[in-house]
Amino acid sequence: MAHHKATQKSIRKNVKRTELNRARKTRYRNAIKQTLQAVESGSKDEANQALKSVQSALGRAQARDIIKKNTASRILSRLNARIKSLAA
Repeated sequence: MAHHKATQKSIRKNVKRTELNRARKTRYRNAIKQTLQAVESGSKDEANQALKSVQSALGRAQARDIIKKNTASRILSRLNARIKSLAA
């Protein structure tokens, strides 16, 4: 256990931040899963709605440095490509 007050505080902060980051990561992962399920079902309108929620969740995760900018872009690009393939 830490003996200094500052170290104890930083441990408390780390625990809170870890919980928040875990929740944010879960949020964008679930949004991705919903989009993939919509693509699997073949519903283009539903998939486009789900893609909007993914964009929002990934943007928030990226802004808070949970994921990198290129990672968010890559995920969005691949999901968008899958949705476009529904029309073909």
